[in-house]
Amino acid sequence: MSPPVLEFRDVRFAYPGSDSRVLDGISFSVPRGGTEIILGGSGSGKSTILKLALGLVRPDSGDILVDGLSIGGLSESELMPVRAEIGMVFQASALFDSLSVADNVGFRLREHERLDEDEIEERVRRMLGFVEMADFQERMPAELSGGQRRRVAVARAMAHRPELILYDEPTAGLDPITASNLCDLIVKLRDLEGVTSVLVTHELQDAFQIANSSVVNEGSELIYRRHDPAPQETTQFLMLLSGSLIFRGSQAELMSCDEPYVRRFLDRVLPAMKGSIDG
Repeated sequence: MSPPVLEFRDVRFAYPGSDSRVLDGISFSVPRGGTEIILGGSGSGKSTILKLALGLVRPDSGDILVDGLSIGGLSESELMPVRAEIGMVFQASALFDSLSVADNVGFRLREHERLDEDEIEERVRRMLGFVEMADFQERMPAELSGGQRRRVAVARAMAHRPELILYDEPTAGLDPITASNLCDLIVKLRDLEGVTSVLVTHELQDAFQIANSSVVNEGSELIYRRHDPAPQETTQFLMLLSGSLIFRGSQAELMSCDEPYVRRFLDRVLPAMKGSIDG
Protein backbone atom coordinates (compact mmCIF):
# COMPACT_ATOMS: atom_id res chain seq x y z
CA MET A 1 0.00 0.00 0.00
CA SER A 2 1.18 3.53 -0.74
CA PRO A 3 2.00 5.75 2.26
CA PRO A 4 -0.47 8.43 3.37
CA VAL A 5 -0.16 11.64 1.41
CA LEU A 6 0.08 13.54 4.70
CA GLU A 7 0.86 12.22 8.16
CA PHE A 8 1.34 13.92 11.54
CA ARG A 9 2.99 11.84 14.26
CA ASP A 10 2.68 13.17 17.83
CA VAL A 11 3.37 16.75 16.69
CA ARG A 12 3.92 19.46 19.28
CA PHE A 13 4.41 23.12 18.43
CA ALA A 14 4.60 26.49 20.18
CA TYR A 15 5.35 29.84 18.59
CA PRO A 16 8.59 31.48 19.79
CA GLY A 17 8.10 33.44 23.01
CA SER A 18 4.83 31.70 23.87
CA ASP A 19 4.40 29.74 27.09
CA SER A 20 1.59 27.60 25.69
CA ARG A 21 1.59 25.05 22.91
CA VAL A 22 -0.52 25.67 19.83
CA LEU A 23 -0.51 21.93 19.08
CA ASP A 24 0.03 19.25 21.70
CA GLY A 25 0.57 15.69 20.51
CA ILE A 26 -1.38 15.76 17.22
CA SER A 27 -1.47 12.54 15.18
CA PHE A 28 -3.47 11.77 12.03
CA SER A 29 -2.94 10.58 8.46
CA VAL A 30 -4.72 11.33 5.19
CA PRO A 31 -4.80 8.55 2.57
CA ARG A 32 -4.45 9.20 -1.13
CA GLY A 33 -7.69 10.68 -2.42
CA GLY A 34 -8.95 11.24 1.13
CA THR A 35 -10.28 14.38 2.79
CA GLU A 36 -9.48 15.64 6.29
CA ILE A 37 -11.86 18.32 7.61
CA ILE A 38 -10.38 20.18 10.58
CA LEU A 39 -12.81 21.86 12.97
CA GLY A 40 -12.29 23.92 16.10
CA GLY A 41 -12.64 27.35 17.61
CA SER A 42 -10.45 30.37 16.94
CA GLY A 43 -6.92 29.81 18.20
CA SER A 44 -7.29 26.03 18.43
CA GLY A 45 -4.39 25.41 16.02
CA LYS A 46 -6.28 24.65 12.79
CA SER A 47 -4.31 26.94 10.47
CA THR A 48 -1.02 26.04 12.16
CA ILE A 49 -1.50 22.49 10.89
CA LEU A 50 -1.49 23.85 7.32
CA LYS A 51 1.67 25.89 7.96
CA LEU A 52 3.41 22.82 9.36
CA ALA A 53 2.32 20.71 6.38
CA LEU A 54 3.93 23.27 4.05
CA GLY A 55 7.11 23.45 6.11
CA LEU A 56 6.57 27.16 6.80
CA VAL A 57 7.11 26.42 10.50
CA ARG A 58 8.81 23.39 12.07
CA PRO A 59 7.46 21.17 14.87
CA ASP A 60 9.12 21.31 18.27
CA SER A 61 8.80 17.54 18.44
CA GLY A 62 7.13 14.73 16.54
CA ASP A 63 7.26 14.14 12.82
CA ILE A 64 5.43 15.28 9.67
CA LEU A 65 5.58 13.18 6.52
CA VAL A 66 4.48 14.12 3.00
CA ASP A 67 4.22 11.08 0.73
CA GLY A 68 6.27 9.13 3.26
CA LEU A 69 9.07 11.72 3.42
CA SER A 70 9.84 13.32 6.79
CA ILE A 71 10.01 17.08 6.20
CA GLY A 72 10.88 18.39 9.68
CA GLY A 73 14.63 18.41 9.09
CA LEU A 74 14.67 19.49 5.45
CA SER A 75 16.34 22.68 4.30
CA GLU A 76 14.44 25.30 2.30
CA SER A 77 15.95 24.02 -0.95
CA GLU A 78 15.01 20.44 -0.02
CA LEU A 79 11.46 21.56 0.75
CA MET A 80 10.91 23.04 -2.71
CA PRO A 81 10.08 19.72 -4.48
CA VAL A 82 7.84 18.77 -1.55
CA ARG A 83 5.90 22.00 -1.83
CA ALA A 84 5.60 21.40 -5.57
CA GLU A 85 3.27 18.52 -4.68
CA ILE A 86 1.03 20.77 -2.55
CA GLY A 87 -1.52 23.39 -3.61
CA MET A 88 -2.83 26.05 -1.23
CA VAL A 89 -6.13 27.94 -1.29
CA PHE A 90 -6.14 30.89 1.10
CA GLN A 91 -9.19 32.43 2.73
CA ALA A 92 -8.50 35.78 1.05
CA SER A 93 -7.67 34.12 -2.33
CA ALA A 94 -4.28 35.95 -2.36
CA LEU A 95 -4.34 36.72 -6.08
CA PHE A 96 -1.85 39.15 -7.60
CA ASP A 97 -3.85 42.32 -8.24
CA SER A 98 -1.56 43.41 -11.10
CA LEU A 99 -1.92 40.15 -13.06
CA SER A 100 -4.81 38.94 -15.16
CA VAL A 101 -6.75 35.81 -14.20
CA ALA A 102 -4.78 33.74 -16.72
CA ASP A 103 -1.43 35.09 -15.53
CA ASN A 104 -2.37 34.42 -11.90
CA VAL A 105 -3.13 30.78 -12.72
CA GLY A 106 0.04 30.40 -14.78
CA PHE A 107 2.34 32.29 -12.40
CA ARG A 108 3.81 29.27 -10.62
CA LEU A 109 4.24 27.38 -13.89
CA ARG A 110 6.31 30.21 -15.36
CA GLU A 111 8.34 30.80 -12.20
CA HIS A 112 9.11 27.25 -11.09
CA GLU A 113 8.52 24.75 -13.89
CA ARG A 114 10.34 24.21 -17.17
CA LEU A 115 7.39 24.29 -19.53
CA ASP A 116 7.10 25.96 -22.88
CA GLU A 117 4.57 28.75 -23.27
CA ASP A 118 2.12 26.70 -25.33
CA GLU A 119 1.94 24.04 -22.62
CA ILE A 120 1.47 26.67 -19.92
CA GLU A 121 -1.37 28.33 -21.85
CA GLU A 122 -3.05 24.97 -22.47
CA ARG A 123 -2.87 24.02 -18.79
CA VAL A 124 -4.20 27.45 -17.74
CA ARG A 125 -7.13 27.06 -20.14
CA ARG A 126 -7.88 23.58 -18.81
CA MET A 127 -7.75 24.66 -15.16
CA LEU A 128 -9.98 27.68 -15.74
CA GLY A 129 -12.40 25.49 -17.66
CA PHE A 130 -12.45 23.02 -14.78
CA VAL A 131 -13.47 25.75 -12.31
CA GLU A 132 -15.93 27.25 -14.83
CA MET A 133 -13.96 30.47 -15.33
CA ALA A 134 -12.86 29.95 -18.93
CA ASP A 135 -14.46 33.21 -20.09
CA PHE A 136 -12.60 35.32 -17.50
CA GLN A 137 -8.98 34.82 -18.58
CA GLU A 138 -8.31 38.46 -19.38
CA ARG A 139 -10.15 39.91 -16.37
CA MET A 140 -8.27 41.45 -13.47
CA PRO A 141 -8.92 40.26 -9.89
CA ALA A 142 -10.61 43.57 -9.03
CA GLU A 143 -13.26 42.81 -11.66
CA LEU A 144 -14.27 39.51 -10.01
CA SER A 145 -16.71 38.67 -7.25
CA GLY A 146 -15.50 36.99 -4.06
CA GLY A 147 -16.66 33.60 -5.26
CA GLN A 148 -15.00 34.06 -8.65
CA ARG A 149 -11.70 35.02 -7.00
CA ARG A 150 -11.91 31.88 -4.86
CA ARG A 151 -12.43 29.75 -8.00
CA VAL A 152 -9.39 31.33 -9.65
CA ALA A 153 -7.41 30.56 -6.47
CA VAL A 154 -8.43 26.90 -6.80
CA ALA A 155 -7.39 26.88 -10.46
CA ARG A 156 -4.00 28.36 -9.51
CA ALA A 157 -3.56 25.74 -6.76
CA MET A 158 -4.33 22.98 -9.29
CA ALA A 159 -2.18 24.27 -12.14
CA HIS A 160 1.00 22.41 -11.18
CA ARG A 161 -1.00 19.17 -10.64
CA PRO A 162 -0.44 18.70 -6.92
CA GLU A 163 -1.31 15.51 -5.08
CA LEU A 164 -2.52 17.49 -2.06
CA ILE A 165 -4.50 20.73 -1.73
CA LEU A 166 -4.76 22.62 1.57
CA TYR A 167 -7.82 24.85 2.04
CA ASP A 168 -7.83 27.55 4.73
CA GLU A 169 -11.45 28.59 5.40
CA PRO A 170 -12.28 28.41 1.66
CA THR A 171 -15.94 29.48 2.03
CA ALA A 172 -15.43 32.22 4.64
CA GLY A 173 -17.21 35.46 3.71
CA LEU A 174 -19.16 33.94 0.82
CA ASP A 175 -22.95 33.94 0.52
CA PRO A 176 -24.60 30.50 0.99
CA ILE A 177 -25.15 29.79 -2.72
CA THR A 178 -21.59 30.73 -3.67
CA ALA A 179 -20.22 28.71 -0.75
CA SER A 180 -22.26 25.69 -1.84
CA ASN A 181 -20.94 26.01 -5.40
CA LEU A 182 -17.37 26.14 -4.10
CA CYS A 183 -17.99 23.00 -2.02
CA ASP A 184 -19.17 21.25 -5.18
CA LEU A 185 -15.91 22.30 -6.83
CA ILE A 186 -13.92 20.72 -3.98
CA VAL A 187 -15.97 17.52 -4.42
CA LYS A 188 -15.29 17.65 -8.16
CA LEU A 189 -11.54 17.83 -7.53
CA ARG A 190 -11.73 14.89 -5.13
CA ASP A 191 -13.92 12.58 -7.21
CA LEU A 192 -12.78 13.38 -10.76
CA GLU A 193 -9.13 14.34 -10.23
CA GLY A 194 -8.32 12.18 -7.18
CA VAL A 195 -6.92 15.15 -5.24
CA THR A 196 -6.21 14.62 -1.55
CA SER A 197 -7.56 17.49 0.59
CA VAL A 198 -7.06 19.00 4.03
CA LEU A 199 -9.73 21.59 4.75
CA VAL A 200 -9.79 23.96 7.71
CA THR A 201 -13.23 25.43 8.35
CA HIS A 202 -15.68 26.54 11.01
CA GLU A 203 -18.58 26.21 8.54
CA LEU A 204 -20.08 22.83 9.50
CA GLN A 205 -22.79 23.01 6.85
CA ASP A 206 -20.14 23.30 4.13
CA ALA A 207 -18.10 20.49 5.68
CA PHE A 208 -21.15 18.21 5.72
CA GLN A 209 -21.94 19.06 2.09
CA ILE A 210 -18.44 17.95 1.04
CA ALA A 211 -18.73 14.72 3.06
CA ASN A 212 -22.26 13.98 1.81
CA SER A 213 -21.69 14.65 -1.89
CA SER A 214 -20.32 12.74 -4.84
CA VAL A 215 -19.97 13.56 -8.53
CA VAL A 216 -19.59 11.40 -11.62
CA ASN A 217 -18.99 12.33 -15.23
CA GLU A 218 -21.69 10.73 -17.36
CA GLY A 219 -20.82 11.52 -20.94
CA SER A 220 -20.42 15.28 -21.08
CA GLU A 221 -22.60 15.92 -18.02
CA LEU A 222 -21.55 16.10 -14.38
CA ILE A 223 -24.01 14.43 -12.02
CA TYR A 224 -23.87 15.53 -8.38
CA ARG A 225 -25.53 13.41 -5.73
CA ARG A 226 -26.27 14.14 -2.09
CA HIS A 227 -26.21 11.19 0.29
CA ASP A 228 -27.30 10.51 3.85
CA PRO A 229 -25.33 9.05 5.47
CA ALA A 230 -22.12 10.28 3.89
CA PRO A 231 -20.69 7.79 1.38
CA GLN A 232 -17.12 8.98 1.65
CA GLU A 233 -15.40 6.66 4.11
CA THR A 234 -12.12 8.47 3.43
CA THR A 235 -13.60 11.78 4.63
CA GLN A 236 -12.62 12.25 8.26
CA PHE A 237 -13.50 15.01 10.71
CA LEU A 238 -10.87 16.18 13.18
CA MET A 239 -11.71 18.55 16.05
CA LEU A 240 -9.19 20.53 18.06
CA LEU A 241 -9.56 22.13 21.48
CA SER A 242 -6.71 24.28 22.82
CA GLY A 243 -4.22 22.47 20.61
CA SER A 244 -5.30 18.96 21.53
CA LEU A 245 -7.13 16.48 19.32
CA ILE A 246 -10.41 15.64 21.04
CA PHE A 247 -12.19 13.88 18.17
CA ARG A 248 -11.40 12.18 14.87
CA GLY A 249 -13.82 10.07 12.88
CA SER A 250 -16.57 9.96 10.28
CA GLN A 251 -19.54 12.30 10.09
CA ALA A 252 -21.77 9.67 11.70
CA GLU A 253 -19.28 9.26 14.55
CA LEU A 254 -19.09 13.03 14.95
CA MET A 255 -22.87 13.30 15.23
CA SER A 256 -23.01 10.58 17.91
CA CYS A 257 -19.92 11.72 19.85
CA ASP A 258 -20.63 12.40 23.54
CA GLU A 259 -17.46 14.41 24.27
CA PRO A 260 -18.79 17.57 26.05
CA TYR A 261 -17.02 20.16 23.84
CA VAL A 262 -18.06 18.37 20.66
CA ARG A 263 -21.68 18.25 21.86
CA ARG A 264 -21.65 21.97 22.72
CA PHE A 265 -20.16 22.74 19.29
CA LEU A 266 -22.83 20.69 17.52
CA ASP A 267 -25.68 21.96 19.68
CA ARG A 268 -24.66 25.53 18.86
CA VAL A 269 -24.13 25.03 15.12
CA LEU A 270 -26.77 22.50 14.05
CA PRO A 271 -29.85 24.62 14.94
CA ALA A 272 -28.41 27.52 12.95
CA MET A 273 -27.79 25.15 10.03
CA LYS A 274 -31.37 23.91 10.17
CA GLY A 275 -32.70 27.47 10.29
CA SER A 276 -30.57 28.40 7.29
CA ILE A 277 -31.85 25.41 5.31
CA ASP A 278 -35.49 26.02 6.30
CA GLY A 279 -35.15 29.67 5.41
